[in-house]
Amino acid sequence: MQTILPAVRLAGLAVTTGPLVRDFLADGLAAGQDAGALERTARTVGLRRRLVAAPGQTALDLCADAATRLLAACPEPAAQVDAVIFVTQTPDHAQPNNACLLHGRLGLARTVAAYDVSLGCSGWVYALQQAALLCAHGGARAVLLCAGDTLSRTTNPRDRATDPLFGDAGSATLVVRDPAAGAWHFVLGTDGARARVIEVPGGGARSPRGAEPWVEHADADGNVRHPGDLHMDGAEVFNFSLREVPAAIAEVMALARWSEPDVDALVLHQANRFVLSAVGRKGGFPAAKTPMDLVERFGNQSSASIPCALVEALGPELGRRPLRVVACGFGVGLSWGAVALTLGPVTLVPTAPLPPAP
Repeated sequence: MQTILPAVRLAGLAVTTGPLVRDFLADGLAAGQDAGALERTARTVGLRRRLVAAPGQTALDLCADAATRLLAACPEPAAQVDAVIFVTQTPDHAQPNNACLLHGRLGLARTVAAYDVSLGCSGWVYALQQAALLCAHGGARAVLLCAGDTLSRTTNPRDRATDPLFGDAGSATLVVRDPAAGAWHFVLGTDGARARVIEVPGGGARSPRGAEPWVEHADADGNVRHPGDLHMDGAEVFNFSLREVPAAIAEVMALARWSEPDVDALVLHQANRFVLSAVGRKGGFPAAKTPMDLVERFGNQSSASIPCALVEALGPELGRRPLRVVACGFGVGLSWGAVALTLGPVTLVPTAPLPPAP
């Protein structure tokens, strides 16, 4: 699906991380893994440390903190927010949705629309398209887009193929209607036939918890999980990334009539360094234009990873001048979303951890 949406501007960004540090090498050694093998994996994949939520903290808490800090910093008043979109796969409850709960926490007007988008690593781009659509054609003056997950809670500590990957974070993005702004270009796609490549098979209506006891099992590599744990087929995810993401990048750049020299930065979902370097090369971008060290500092932050990369990698420049940016998220679904847009100047709130409750 291709979309061109005019007269919208990204006004501000904020990211809140979990406060607890998990160290890849220390955790691997504690699990009995070989120190040399761990160091090789750390260098190749880019796994060093990740920030995870404290006990009792949820994606709603992380995003509420980011949203509060963002609305306090932006010159656009919170009263102009006409819609809240919340991207998460780890909501507080099956019902009500996180967007309505956030609406209540922020004390927004009863005229504000609020809904969730159930996506992971592609979710920020999907919801950005929704926010832009509401501003360009839906009558919204401003849309608050929050995206975040606590995926560290969904993995089995004995699954060393998946558990070390994920950090927890929440992001807030303010999108506003601006007749003087240029158009945003989107390409969205799905491959539902391969949906089970990334899945939590248990816990939903199809296989509710308690229907049968969940039994842990070990795979051929000794990784342990049960049906309520997140599982990824790493080889298939890598193949999917190389198959779909460069093509989506090329398609959205053609839609915007940009070539690589026209683009200041290619900002990808921060999956891991190995995937990012391979996708960037295949997409025709030099490493200098492709931030890829965020995963080493924060872990894979799911739908919050692109906002975090924009703040952390492009922040100094975005605060001063406009940048032409291509961003692409990709993951569970399988799904992908790419956007080509000019950003800046943008109100950027420094990334900060949410302190644990006393």
